Parts: sequence; structure tokens; C-alpha cells
Amino acid sequence: MSQSKDPRELRSSAPDAASVTATPAGEGPARRQLLKLGAGLLAVTGSSLLAACGGGNNDAAAAPAPPAPSPAPAPAPGPAPAPAPISSFALAVMPDTQFYARYATSAEGSEYMTRFGNEPFSAQTGWIVANAKALNIPFTIHLGDVVDQVGKPDQWKVADAAMKLLEAAKQPYSVLAGNHDVLRDIDFGVDPVDGTEANRNLANEPYLQWFGKTRAAAQSTFRGRDPSGFHEYHVFEAQGQKFMVLSLSWRISDAGIVWARQVIAANPTLPVILANHQLLNIDADGVSPLETGYGQMLWQKLIRDNDQIFMTLNGHHHGAAHLTKTNDYGHAVEEMVVDYQMAYQGGNGLMRLYEFDLTNKKIKVLSFSPWVPQKPAATLTAFDQAVLTTPNEEFSIDMDFSQRFGGFNKSFGVGEATVASSLVAQAKAMLLKNYVEPVVATPRPAANADDYPKVANTLAHWRFFGGTANQAVPVGAVIADVTGANPLHRDALNQGGIQSAQAGDIVWSDDRHFLSAAPGSVRFLNTDKNVPRLSYFLTDAAAPINAQTLENGYTVEAFIKIDPSWTSGKQAWMNIMTRDGIRGQLPGWNGGDAESPPMLFAISSLREVQWEVVPTQGSRTGRTNWSGEIIAGGWVHIAIVNDPATHNTTMYVEGAPVLRNAGNVQGLSTLSASSPWVVGGGSWDGGRADGFFGNIGEVRVVAAALKSSQWLTARAS
Repeated sequence: MSQSKDPRELRSSAPDAASVTATPAGEGPARRQLLKLGAGLLAVTGSSLLAACGGGNNDAAAAPAPPAPSPAPAPAPGPAPAPAPISSFALAVMPDTQFYARYATSAEGSEYMTRFGNEPFSAQTGWIVANAKALNIPFTIHLGDVVDQVGKPDQWKVADAAMKLLEAAKQPYSVLAGNHDVLRDIDFGVDPVDGTEANRNLANEPYLQWFGKTRAAAQSTFRGRDPSGFHEYHVFEAQGQKFMVLSLSWRISDAGIVWARQVIAANPTLPVILANHQLLNIDADGVSPLETGYGQMLWQKLIRDNDQIFMTLNGHHHGAAHLTKTNDYGHAVEEMVVDYQMAYQGGNGLMRLYEFDLTNKKIKVLSFSPWVPQKPAATLTAFDQAVLTTPNEEFSIDMDFSQRFGGFNKSFGVGEATVASSLVAQAKAMLLKNYVEPVVATPRPAANADDYPKVANTLAHWRFFGGTANQAVPVGAVIADVTGANPLHRDALNQGGIQSAQAGDIVWSDDRHFLSAAPGSVRFLNTDKNVPRLSYFLTDAAAPINAQTLENGYTVEAFIKIDPSWTSGKQAWMNIMTRDGIRGQLPGWNGGDAESPPMLFAISSLREVQWEVVPTQGSRTGRTNWSGEIIAGGWVHIAIVNDPATHNTTMYVEGAPVLRNAGNVQGLSTLSASSPWVVGGGSWDGGRADGFFGNIGEVRVVAAALKSSQWLTARAS
């Protein structure tokens, strides 16, 4: 995956009840059924009363009808017949575990152990070991990005210990290297984006040292690796049939593809599951499949004319999606991407089970977390979903296996029906047996532009709307502050060393985050750090907010959308908001990047949100919160909350707290009471730099630590 990888499919931000649309008590089908039943009873009673009073029968001498015989009691229902057994097996799939490896280390404060007393990586492999027999799991597939930082041995130790649980239990698995698992050191000539295994100094690669061929060969299913040692294949048997798992590490070379084709050709009757770190992506809606150039290359060079490849699995891209393609034989190839690292707690232990129901001709998919039910009850939040049930997370694929594989294996059969019932259904029941899923509130969009919580201690609230869509925001245009105290204005063009900026570099837009009450945003265009070219807004020199140091806690919120055409080369380290000044000039400064401003609310070269401040108290160095990677082209809400008692700062992205937060950070330093706040740009060594590229909808600064029910994503009522 790209670095530090938005929980898009897990975006539920647990707003308060006030922001949730609820069904009134007593309404709904149950109440309507009761009313219908009551009307029927009234009709029967009325007829009986009418007959008793003689109404409806004018013959007074008529003899009463004899009573009808009582109906015989209905026989007691017997037990439901047991479902017929099926032939079925399941594969466990572990997407990007990078944050699990990183935040279980002491270097990161043993984040998981400190908060929960356990960690998700070993929770996943431990669950597989504990349930492999009951759920007929013959094999596990790891999709890469085993660790987050390739050069940190402690992270490899966490991964090593977790995977050893499988090895000790004789549960075979395949593994592959993701982009975070290969060296990036230019001394070795390796580019993690474009470099292949052919470019690497193999003797220096930690992946090969920790998960080398000797370790892989200990697996009962292992059949071989390519000469580089990065790509491997396994053959497992289930329900009397054999399958191949072909695992290709990050950025395969042409020679690697030749090897992969030879492996398939040497096993001409085996159905093949292709595991790769990157192949399929997810579109901006968070659910639709999006093909990548690398995935299309694999399709052309490896997949389309190899009928044995019927299914591909990959991680890297954050979220989940499914695409069915047709190969040269007219047969379906099911491509699936799954990666949860942007979800709560770096993925919250989420993984997948793929059930191959040979009897009913289906592949059934379950997305779940074995770690969530293990967490202490006091730590649970609305993000702790043990089972995901959205259509892109829980689904089935129709597949007539004998027909699909008939072109290369005419003897493929269903196998003996040894499984009592659906394995994913059994797994789901196991997970939820002693765990009550938290209620996930559905966020409610604003009813109007005023439908958001107004809070005390608001220092500034800038809402970027009011002009005609796609028209330039005039130079000098004023963006009102809701408080009236600190308006922004668009600065004159080409100040502080900026070149080529034009009036059309900021335009009005109707686009907005679906939970923002503001009816629009501004879009920053043409930003290029290499020219440099940018435009921005800033407060007046006399604005009261310039003097604020916020030593008693604060909340900063912003709605942003990174432009889909963002590139690291042009827009890395772009700023959402800064405060002017040179931090190296602060009294007592003792950190790095002395040319930076004292506050950075920025997007890194890896599209992470960076909140970095120099505190007013304690060590005078930059203290930073980091998100995972933010997907370009989609709106996100960011909230940064500094607690007034502990001065711990927590960043929330789409309502979910990030893993990398800063503790004991009191106040925001400033060079002077006349140093302006800048939105959409920043500075470096006193000159203008690092402009934003994309949309900004609202920014609010509050001198108090707000609860989520007070954020701009909540509703006024």
C-alpha cells in the first residue's frame, strides 16, 4: 500500500443521537400488524353482538343453531429438519498488517498492549489456529505490507511472532512483500514505487531475512520461489481437490512474470488464486472497483490468457471492492481488493474468510475482526464492529466450479459432503456468540446552512462559500468569520517569492462534504511547489486570533478534499492551515526544520494529515500527530482535539481517532501577536510555500476540547 495507509467503508463516526434519524417508538410493521389484528377482532365481536340481539334474523321463532364442534388441536410442530451437509472449505485472508506490527512495538509506546492488553496481529493468526479445524480452513493468504517500516527490526519481530503461531500449529500460509516491506534506500538503487525485485540488493532486504525461502519451505504446501526469493507458490488440498496460491511480491519484473507463467504451465490442472499486493483499486465512492495501470499490466501479461487463474486478491488500496472480468476463454476472473489499515486502530484486526461452497456453487465472503471480541468491554466504541455487513464486505459469488475449471481439469469434482452447514455462517455465529455489536449511528446531513452546533469559545469559523461555482474568488475577497472577529482575505498575487499565480487559482465550488452545513467550498487549482505557484487566504495583522496560544485546550476542525490529480512531486507537504513565522526564531528552540512555521496543518508526501505544533510549555520542538494515507478525490472531516487536563492531542479522521497521536503538548507557539493565520498555504524560511491543492469547505478553531456531538459533523438539534 502507499505509505501509512480513510476508513471509507468504516466511516461511521458515531454522532450523538441528535444527529441520527430515528423511527418513532410504536411505529413500523409491528404496530400496523397489531392494528390490523384489532380491526379483525372488532368485526368478529360486532357480528356476535348483532346476532345475540336478533339483528340479522327476523324469524323470532327460529331455533338457535347447534354449537359447532370444537376443532381438533393442531399437532405440535416438530424440530426443523437439519440442513443437508455440504462440501465446503474456507481460506483465511490477512490484508495489510503494517500498523499492527508497528504499534505493538515499544518504540511506539506498545499502543495496543497499553490500551487493550493484546494486539491484533497475533489475534488474527491465533483465531485461525483455534478455528481451522471447525471451519475447515486448510490455508491462509497474507496480502503483504507485513510491516510498516522496513528498517525497524522490532516490527519484524511482531510479525515473526504472529506468523509463528500458524507454523507451530502446522497451519500453512503464503506471504508476500508489499511496498512497505522492501528497502527504499537509494544506496541500493531501489524505488518502492517503480523498482522490481530485479533492482534490489537481495542480501540487504529484511523481508528475505525474516521470511526467506528456508522458512517458506517449512510449510507443507510450499512448492517453490523464484530466483529472487520474493515470489512463491503453494499447493493445498481441500475436499479432495488441489488448488494453487501464487503469491507475487511488490512490483514484479518481466523475469518474474516468466517464472510465474512457468509455474502455472507446470501445474496444468490446478485452479489458481493469484495473490498480489497491488492489482485492483477502489474508486472515490469507496465501493466501486477501479483498475490500476499495474493491475492492467498483470492482466495483459499473466492473467487474461491463463484460464487457470480464476480469482485474484490484493491489498494496498484502502477499502474493499470486487470486479469480475472475462478472460480470453470467455470465463470469469473474480478480482478483489481488501485493505483495512485506514480503519479504526489501523484496521481493528479486520480480515476475511472466503468459503468455497462446492455443493451450492458459491464463493461466500465474510469480513470480520477476531480481535474486537477480545477487547476489554470498557474500551469498545461504535467503531468496534466484529462483522462487517455492507454489500462490498459480505457477499457471495456464483461459481460453477466444475464448469469453470472444466477447460483444464475435467475431473474436478464437488467432493464429499462433510460440512454440516455454511462455514461463513458458522464463523459469524462464533464471533457474535458472546459479543454484542455496538449500535452504529447513521450520520444525518444538515437540513440547512445553519444546522450545526454553535459552541462557546469559538475563536474563528471560516466557511468558504458564496460565489458562483467555478468562478474565480477575487483577489482581496473577504471570507467572513462566523464570530465576526477574524475574517480572512485572499492575499495579493505572487507575494513572498511566489511566481505565476493567477486570479483563477482559487475558484468557488458547490462541492462539499456530505456532513458539512456549509453549501459549498473553495477549490485551489494549479498549485505547484516547484514553480512555486500558490494562492491562499490569511487573517489581518491585527486579528485577535493571531495572539492566541490556546494553552487551555483546543479543537481545530476542517473539511478538505485532496485533488484527484495530486502528486507528491508537485504538492507534497501542502498546507491546510499554518501560522506565519520561523520556528527556529522561537526562544529555546531545539528541534529540526528550523525554517518551518510554528504550526503545520498539512498533507505529507505520503498524503498523511500532519498536525505539528511547537508547544508553549516544555520542550521547544515540534510535536506531531499523523493520520494514515488520505485518499485523493474524497472529502474528509478532520478534528484535532487537545485535552485541557492532560494536553494530549488526538486527531480524528472521519470520526475515527488515528494511532499516531502526541501527548503532553500544551499550547501553540507564535512569533508575535501580529503573525497571521494562513489557510491554503504556508511558509518556509519566511517565504510563501506549500500551497493546498484541492477543496477546503470549513475551518473552525475553538479554545476548548469539543466532544464529537459538538463537531461540525453533528446537527444543531
